Amino acid sequence: MIDDIDLKHLRRCVELAEQALNSGDEPFGSVLVSAEGEVLLEDRNRVAGGDHTQHPEFALARWAANHMTAEERSRATVYTSGEHCPMCAAAHGWAGLGRIVYASSSSQLAEWLGEWGVPPSRVRPLQIQEVIRDADVEGPVAELAEQVKELHRRLRANAKP
Repeated sequence: MIDDIDLKHLRRCVELAEQALNSGDEPFGSVLVSAEGEVLLEDRNRVAGGDHTQHPEFALARWAANHMTAEERSRATVYTSGEHCPMCAAAHGWAGLGRIVYASSSSQLAEWLGEWGVPPSRVRPLQIQEVIRDADVEGPVAELAEQVKELHRRLRANAKP
């Protein structure tokens, strides 16, 4: 069940996604929060330079693997503006991170891109549960998903043909 604390962290993810967009990147943002509620790390997409593995969820998983115990990782929550792609879901699973809460889903993003005539990605938009067997996942959140959709619309509106 998503609560007010979850919404606070998800709103920060949307802010980070907007920062990414304003920096010329794709609009994705993520926050790693300890079981005690401490924000440990936040990041945004950094793929504009050409390395399409520079997703914030992947960065958070790598940081967690290097700075947290297995127990701390299993009790942590990753909040993100968009559902993990398969690469990030796998990194999350391999790092042993706990709960995932997202504002918008991969299927929503695929639907929006289809509406705007954007060809599908080479990477399939799998649900997190298709990648991590025992994932504790919550999302999407309707009001925030609409904000994320608007960020993606702005990205496409500013794209060069």
